[in-house]
Amino acid sequence: MTEATFVYDGDCSFCTTCAQFIERRIPSRATVVPWQFADLDALGLTLEQVEEAVQWVGPDGTVASGPDAIALLLRDAGRLWEVPGRALQLKPVGLLAWPAYRWVSGHRHLLPGGTAACSLPQAQRERLYGPDPV
Repeated sequence: MTEATFVYDGDCSFCTTCAQFIERRIPSRATVVPWQFADLDALGLTLEQVEEAVQWVGPDGTVASGPDAIALLLRDAGRLWEVPGRALQLKPVGLLAWPAYRWVSGHRHLLPGGTAACSLPQAQRERLYGPDPV
């Protein structure tokens, strides 16, 4: 792999809005892609991983999840973005970042742009809405 990949849940409107913000405002070299259109096998990711949290797969195969993935994305963007990226990797900040990330991911259907589909596991989404067109 020659570039990093940042993987998010494309069925979640809140996540998609965040990904669009990243693409517009954060100059990372990473490819930002919904997991529903990503080759998870080629990235070395499982369905469980991508349903649990956003994922970062570095060019060297490094995998990070949740706020750790966000930290690497920010660091990859360089300049001013590297500061919050490094801050997220500090032990005390990381101890707070994971519970905050879990709360947001568990309540994303209630946040601006969120929909009921944001709160459903993939198997349940497929039963209700049909399989994703991959």
